[in-house]
Amino acid sequence: MNKLHCELIEDAQSISDLVKWLEEKARQYELKYLLAHADDGVIWGQFRGENFQLVTSGDDHVFPQLAKFRLSTLQQCRAFGDKAEVMLWKVDKTWKARLINDEYLLKLKETYICEKQILWGTQPEAEKNDFTLVSDGSQGLKHAVPLPDIKDKFKEGKRPLRLTVRHYIDYDKETGVARIYLSRLVDLYADKL
Repeated sequence: MNKLHCELIEDAQSISDLVKWLEEKARQYELKYLLAHADDGVIWGQFRGENFQLVTSGDDHVFPQLAKFRLSTLQQCRAFGDKAEVMLWKVDKTWKARLINDEYLLKLKETYICEKQILWGTQPEAEKNDFTLVSDGSQGLKHAVPLPDIKDKFKEGKRPLRLTVRHYIDYDKETGVARIYLSRLVDLYADKL
């Protein structure tokens, strides 16, 4: 099995340190989106412009009522794009990171399958700063995805939001049994229903 690149982020004492580190990785690997899970909700983000500046769904100029990207509540996050994914998670008080770089894996002739996962969200509510706030049914669950101009994709209570996930396959040398040993996020989009 292939070894993945993992590293500690020892200098992440504040969210600005973490954001700076993420923006550097976004520039290096052409990452486009961020999906974070925090104690108080789901946070979407997008890396924008030549400097790959991170804008998140809970920023004051986007949807300030949503969960903020804060070190104190952050559990894990994934920054991803067509070529790579960086995943961060906390162990005790130390942040760890894992890089999945397709260029490296495809050179090794890794095989993979793509899955289109359906995300919750049946109704668009508002659009601001290229994010669309969506809710799901009567439950009132909300999140804001970094996708503008998608209101026409929501029809008859359907869920058009999709997340492309790439699953890498490993084969047991003795039995030939295939298994998924690694998965990463690739893309976010709204499907035509």
